[in-house]
Amino acid sequence: MAKKAIVMGATSGIGMEVAKLLAAKGWLVGIAGRRIERLQALISQSGIICYQQIDVTSPNAPAQLLELIDKLGGMDLYFHSSGIGWQNNSLDIEKELKTLETNGLGFTRMVDTAFNWFATHHQNNSKARIACITSIAGTKGLGAAPAYSATKRFQNHYLECLSQQARMRHLPIAITDIRPGFVKTDLIAGSSYPLQLKPEDVAKHIVNAIEYGKEVKVIDWRYDILVFLWRLIPRWLWTRLKITT
Repeated sequence: MAKKAIVMGATSGIGMEVAKLLAAKGWLVGIAGRRIERLQALISQSGIICYQQIDVTSPNAPAQLLELIDKLGGMDLYFHSSGIGWQNNSLDIEKELKTLETNGLGFTRMVDTAFNWFATHHQNNSKARIACITSIAGTKGLGAAPAYSATKRFQNHYLECLSQQARMRHLPIAITDIRPGFVKTDLIAGSSYPLQLKPEDVAKHIVNAIEYGKEVKVIDWRYDILVFLWRLIPRWLWTRLKITT
């Protein structure tokens, strides 16, 4: 029997590429996002069999996710690729709050809904999986993007908490925290970040990480080295560095 995946945030970038790749590999895929015209365009892809317009910042989003799961006939993988962020050296409060709303509240709202559904509905012997795009930006506080960096750290820790809780409760739920470097998507359009990755290549790394049951995956090897070095920098020195574009 084909496995079933829900891809949240499938209207562009990494989410779109992951949905297409999972479908090509034989998964039955349901997709969700805010932009209904893009969802409708994707529905013609082989294996993408249903969609639901969902805004993760809406209180109605959990009910809409459950509706999409029903349309798909169940779920083995919940993949979360919904996120926003800005460089915000001027500390525009609206941008900071919008980032918190999507990457904090929206993320928690949707991941908890998926976790609770798996806790009561998952019927297969193999583990269900929640896989989420976070970022290497959660490694250290980035002064150029305060809310983005902070919410990514929150996501890293939250997923670690859920992984521990699943084990404490003996639930068949596995967690994959996916931490890409800078990816050529709408999120960083117009920036001059180095080592920008192609969404198609990132999607391949992600699907491999899911299939091999990785708990944490940094993409790619160059960012793995960078993150290792970042962690070695003491706070007193880090806060004196100018890290921006």
